[in-house]
Amino acid sequence: MGWLFMRSLGGHATPKAYLDDQFTYERPEGRSRVLASRLVGLRTYYAAVEHGAATTGSREVWGLVCLVRYNPRDREGYVFGYKDMSESTGPVEDACPAEVLDLLTPTDKTFALEWRARCRARLAARRAIKAKPAPQPGQLVVFASPIQFRNGRSFTQLRAIRLPGRRGLVFQAEDGGFYRIPGFKALDYAIAPAPPPVAA
Repeated sequence: MGWLFMRSLGGHATPKAYLDDQFTYERPEGRSRVLASRLVGLRTYYAAVEHGAATTGSREVWGLVCLVRYNPRDREGYVFGYKDMSESTGPVEDACPAEVLDLLTPTDKTFALEWRARCRARLAARRAIKAKPAPQPGQLVVFASPIQFRNGRSFTQLRAIRLPGRRGLVFQAEDGGFYRIPGFKALDYAIAPAPPPVAA
């Protein structure tokens, strides 16, 4: 399905509330209900959608992905748009939260299985990154491969430093220069053990 754009959220407070309502309905052939949903980064909506067939009484919970565009100040007045996709179409977006994935019923659809596996792998990778030890001020960080900076310098070892009046850590090189490293915990690094105390 293509993009749908509109000039309002139809009385709903947020894009998430609008989409929750859009995919919750009852019809003669069955019902649809959003069991859990999350709008990630105001760009992608993920939902576990329950479908119940009126004739057979069967129940299925499948993954829904909607690309979202929300701009209340749009020059042409089209403040909200979305493009919906079923998990069985193999969406590229794979940041679905666990609370949505955990509600999905088993499926044999290849693209859906691949999508679920990618989402689970991404969640596992995020957990692994979060669990990595963060250096404390003064500790030496050793990188598996050299870190290249915009000034052309590269280093395999940097010391974690906290500068007065600054939030977060910066890293100091042997030449005294200070560097920030966005996405630091996603890098492959180790924290060097502290040197043994010097005997008096």
